[in-house]
Amino acid sequence: MAAVTSFAARRRAMTAITSFATRRRAVAAVTSFAIVGGLALSAATPAASAETVRPRDGVQADLDRLVSEDTFPAALAAVRTSDGRTRNYTAGVAALGTKRTPPVDGRVRIGSNTKTFVATVVLQLVGEDKVDLDEPIETYLPNLIRGDGIDGRQITVRQVLQHTSGLPGYVDDIAPDFFLLQHTYFEPRDLLDLALADKASFEPGTTWEYSNTNYIVAGLLIQKVTGRPVAEEITNRIIVPLQLRDTYFPRVGEQGIRGRHPHGYYTDDPDKPLQDVTRMDPSWAWAAGAMISSPSDTNRFFTALLAGDLLRPAELDQMRTTVPASPILAYGLGLMSWDLPCGDRAWGHGGDIPGFTTRGGVTEDGRAVTLAVTSTPTTETSANQVDAAVSAALCE
Repeated sequence: MAAVTSFAARRRAMTAITSFATRRRAVAAVTSFAIVGGLALSAATPAASAETVRPRDGVQADLDRLVSEDTFPAALAAVRTSDGRTRNYTAGVAALGTKRTPPVDGRVRIGSNTKTFVATVVLQLVGEDKVDLDEPIETYLPNLIRGDGIDGRQITVRQVLQHTSGLPGYVDDIAPDFFLLQHTYFEPRDLLDLALADKASFEPGTTWEYSNTNYIVAGLLIQKVTGRPVAEEITNRIIVPLQLRDTYFPRVGEQGIRGRHPHGYYTDDPDKPLQDVTRMDPSWAWAAGAMISSPSDTNRFFTALLAGDLLRPAELDQMRTTVPASPILAYGLGLMSWDLPCGDRAWGHGGDIPGFTTRGGVTEDGRAVTLAVTSTPTTETSANQVDAAVSAALCE
């Protein structure tokens, strides 16, 4: 496939991706629980494959339905009970056209769960007195955030992390042809320039709207303050200390998924067949959604975060201080909360990227789940079924 060579062509190609926020709003209108992703409690107990779980296991039954009724090629999940027991589950096939089962606890693209890693690093810098949440972003990225109704002198770091900045999304303008950019590399500044070509969505601090642009800015802030790549800071501050062996930020130009992984599939039209998009350049998502992990590693990260292993109490409290994002969702600093059907409260995020959708949550008493499917939902019904499986696992 030929590379996209001009900025204008790149802008046209960028219309390929479906906005996580746009789909979230559509799903929220027809479901009583939030779509969230990849939050769970870690445990060192042995994993169990789909073949070793109890025959009546509700989680396995839900994963089987996601494959048989909602036609996801595969589903993977890691589930932890409040007493610390952990099981891993799989359903479906590792790749369409084969009979190979998905790898237990295989690596997947975790999409916007990346935002929680990025927010954690920014809050660590806050704890080190290198960043102030209520300081204008201009302080750290001078003369960079400018546009129609956009002024970095009026936007705080907190507003960037909480999606209350008013920065327009660079993904939301996209028309449907992801396949034009599947193998195209984008610099972070390309993404920011795409966003700043549009007018502000609203005055900073006046409302909430999900925008990937906020986390492109947050990634640039990390690099400016530390003098190091955002991927390196995430690795050294989070991945290595927590020994997340299946988690990484792809290298520049890296298109494959390292290690054991299922294939990921995507279509831009529900009436067209799924296409294999396992190999892609995730640079268009960068600090907003490029990372790769496994269900159990994703669990371990969020567990450590909420347990206070990565942030001091003051910064963790700031992260968990939320604003309304919808009738059913509240958003903190790179972290969401919502009420489960069983009455408990859960914390997490979500991840959508062509080929993979990741959902999960963790309750206050330690019940946790991360679930991934190997294509992005093409209907509200299929999206709701993924969310329902997460809620059922958390409420069991």
